[in-house]
Amino acid sequence: MLIKTSNTKLVKSFLSKLSLPQPNSHKGQNGKVLIIGGSSLFHSASLWAAEVASHFCDMVHYSSTVENEKIFLSLRKKFHNGMIVPQEKLMEYVKEDDVILVGPGMMREGKEAKYTYDLTKSLIENFPEKQFVFDAGALQMMDKEWLSKLKTPAIITPHQKEFETLFGKSILDLQLEEKIKLVQAKAKKYQVIILLKAITDIISDGKETYLIEGGNAGLTKGGTGDILAGLTTALSANNSAFVSAVTASILLKKTGDKLFQSKGYWYNISNIIESIPEVLKENINL
Repeated sequence: MLIKTSNTKLVKSFLSKLSLPQPNSHKGQNGKVLIIGGSSLFHSASLWAAEVASHFCDMVHYSSTVENEKIFLSLRKKFHNGMIVPQEKLMEYVKEDDVILVGPGMMREGKEAKYTYDLTKSLIENFPEKQFVFDAGALQMMDKEWLSKLKTPAIITPHQKEFETLFGKSILDLQLEEKIKLVQAKAKKYQVIILLKAITDIISDGKETYLIEGGNAGLTKGGTGDILAGLTTALSANNSAFVSAVTASILLKKTGDKLFQSKGYWYNISNIIESIPEVLKENINL
């Protein structure tokens, strides 16, 4: 199914599927997520994912490499919307939280790459029933066969090069129809939900497939993928994984549409994070 973000009626119809916080809900009932990411080189990526997630669930827990924790601790003056988890207590929070995002800003080279590999493998082996979202560094270091070991289908959010790295199939130069068939086939084979990031996003669980068309060149900036992963994670705490992946794609592209009206292409990551809740509010019935 094709959803163009310019088609407001269709966008609102899909977003009506979202489960919203109930008026009588209590602390913690609207989702707790754990974001594992960052590195000494890419410290902002996981922060962006954490920031956007904090708008949509009750608690964001954050964990990173030893090399990045010192950097992130210094950034606490900016991030007041979550809690930093020490590595020695990480597995306790994996057990506790509803959805686990692994990968934004994590390394695929050097000492920290081993941590990315070992942690991703360990999480899949020890927590196969958990809802995971794998992004960036985790996708670049993991073995595709690990995905089949999960009892709860993971969401993966590759761009086209990461898709090739993970599955060993080049997708960049294919026609759209060929891309759709390949994404569907891999989603079905590995029992995973794929959110392929592109000019037209392709989301498939191997049975259903959505194409999300919209946005503009302002969304090519580094960090938009981290926002997409964080948003998908937060929405998944209270909604089906597939609906959450499609919704996240719609909201990011729709936010790009809105920001273009006031700023042209010259908006930044902070603008996107702050505008996404407004875009959702404008397109649902509260």
